[in-house]
Amino acid sequence: MEQAILVLTNVPDAVTADALARRIVEHRLAACVSRLPGGQSVYRWQGAIETSDEVTLMIKTAQARYAELETTIKAWHPYQLPEIIALPIIEGSARYLEWIVQETKKDVHV
Repeated sequence: MEQAILVLTNVPDAVTADALARRIVEHRLAACVSRLPGGQSVYRWQGAIETSDEVTLMIKTAQARYAELETTIKAWHPYQLPEIIALPIIEGSARYLEWIVQETKKDVHV
């Protein structure tokens, strides 16, 4: 079976999170995107320590869709350098993992 993965990205607000999540699912780049409630990130950017309120998106997708997903996130993300981290799903409900793979297959128009 094809590998399912979890992709994480942070965005600045709920409006951006909702728009990006919808776009990703509509284009079958993920089976599901979960939006976590606001958190705060502390990071170094251009030599300064920054603090930002952010919303985390947990994107469940298939490994085969990662490249297109990354391209889409970069194109629609408001940050100059968005966080995009992919993690393997080592174990999980077989039926759920199969659902992720099925929902991320590209539409075939005959």
